[in-house]
Amino acid sequence: MTRFSVWSPDARKVAVALLEPGPRRVQPLTAAEDGWWTAEIPGAAHGTDYGFLLDDRDDVLPDPRSSWQPRGVHAPGRVYDHSRFRWSDASWRGRPLPGSVLYELHVGTFTPEGTLDAAAARLGHLVDLGVDAVELMPVAAFSGERGWGYDGVCLWAVHEPYGGPDALKRFVDTAHARGIAVVLDVVHNHLGPSGNHLKEFGPYVTDAYATPWGDAINFDQAGSDGVRAFVVENALMWLRDFHVDGLRLDAVHALRDQRAVHILEELSVAVDALAARLGRGTFLVAESDLNDPRVIAPREAGGHGLTAQWDDDVHHALHALLTGERQGYYTDFGSTRTLAKALTSAFVHDGSYSAFRGRRHGRPVDRARTPAHRFVVSLQNHDQVGNRAAGDRLSGGGPGERGLPLERLKIGAAFLLLGPFTPMLFMGEEWGASTPWCYFTDHREPWLARAVTEGRRREFAAHGWQGEVPDPQAVDTFRRSVLDWAEPAAGQGRHRALLDWYRALIALRRAHPEFTDPDLTRVHVETGDTWTIMRRGRFRVAANLGEDVLDLGPADLLLTSGKAGPDRMVSVWGTGVAVVADGGVREPT
Repeated sequence: MTRFSVWSPDARKVAVALLEPGPRRVQPLTAAEDGWWTAEIPGAAHGTDYGFLLDDRDDVLPDPRSSWQPRGVHAPGRVYDHSRFRWSDASWRGRPLPGSVLYELHVGTFTPEGTLDAAAARLGHLVDLGVDAVELMPVAAFSGERGWGYDGVCLWAVHEPYGGPDALKRFVDTAHARGIAVVLDVVHNHLGPSGNHLKEFGPYVTDAYATPWGDAINFDQAGSDGVRAFVVENALMWLRDFHVDGLRLDAVHALRDQRAVHILEELSVAVDALAARLGRGTFLVAESDLNDPRVIAPREAGGHGLTAQWDDDVHHALHALLTGERQGYYTDFGSTRTLAKALTSAFVHDGSYSAFRGRRHGRPVDRARTPAHRFVVSLQNHDQVGNRAAGDRLSGGGPGERGLPLERLKIGAAFLLLGPFTPMLFMGEEWGASTPWCYFTDHREPWLARAVTEGRRREFAAHGWQGEVPDPQAVDTFRRSVLDWAEPAAGQGRHRALLDWYRALIALRRAHPEFTDPDLTRVHVETGDTWTIMRRGRFRVAANLGEDVLDLGPADLLLTSGKAGPDRMVSVWGTGVAVVADGGVREPT
């Protein structure tokens, strides 16, 4: 016996079509309260293909809450019984975000196989690195085989080319066995342009607002009560049924909601209640372009109550200083003083004027009351790499792109991993991957494929880009973005040197509480035109991008990529970085 239900408030009649195995049979559903239709059908067990028929239409539509889409988002779904999976993580109680190091990965390009099972087989590398939590880019089912995942349309199903729902459970179960938490990137601000059948069932989307990516989700117009329930229950499903530890909420500034209780607050209330019921920690991390600390402020103080938010200002400050780039949103960044403000205040734009926007932007963070771990920061991430014309990393990877010198990569890593915030690495960053990570798609509709390819070329031509823009639809664009695992396996060279540096920094961060201290008032930064010294308790993290020698004096602990003089006197030469302790520490170099 399987209970089928669907929310379709405007339908006159709804039926479920049972397709395989066996001959097709159609069973009408009974109208229930609040736009729901339900029926209990014997014999429709796990593995039965099914879909819904609306009114007098003949086309079978996938269930908006389908957990399994083995033939893609345009086809009927398949009954999936969550209780059949045998978990081994009963003792897992989660891993708190404070003090953690995150690692963002895209399932399709993390390994040559591009599956969740293949990614699980590489978790040992992350354990050795010292990673605490893996952040998976979206796995909700989308049209085509390859893509970033932000065009999802079957939001309850796991993309079948990645392995489907059982594969995600195996990944999470394996990660927990290795002591690693799993964060899942979810997209609730829009739906993808291909395979979106939700709007045929009811007012899931609205034209009252527009997004640059697809139909906007209806959070505050007529009929939005059912839509909000759909989104909240979708979030709880990942945490409850797939044992995911946290969710990263994509572009919450595009969640247009004018109701008194914002959808983010409603989400945080529901997730907190679920955590209490499950007896394990869960958390929500928002991507926000608003520089607004109310996103993470407690609900009791009028905030939305989320655990943390992405902080792009720290990325921009590091990137612009290390690379010298000043175009676009990097216009407002690039000096050591800007980096100092980012490291001590979280936001550079905290109500100050933004030349890029032509207006003031942001709101100040209460440094005394806002823990620094509530800001997730990165040196590289999928947006900041993949949205570049050639998908080039700081270490290179694009056509003709050589990347930064090793010492500059080390400087960026030191401020990222020893700074006050929650650091997140982007897959391959830790060894300076030479592969690019491009924007790639697999749209099957010719008009959509052409629009994406031509639109990307126009976008970068308008920015003055003179080089080649890889075709997102080309299979080779995707294949070139797959990590080369022979690079970190090499016993020497640039890749090994950078990997050793990342491991050393993470180990230092884990060994000494100064580096996970969340009190922003205890972060002190001194700067010159070409140098920056960040003090974390008894430690100094010094970086020199100039030609002159920076003398720091004696040190009891020394971790350096510059040059050290006799008697453990530290001298950091041009483009060098050192981490030194003032005293009281006795450890080998």
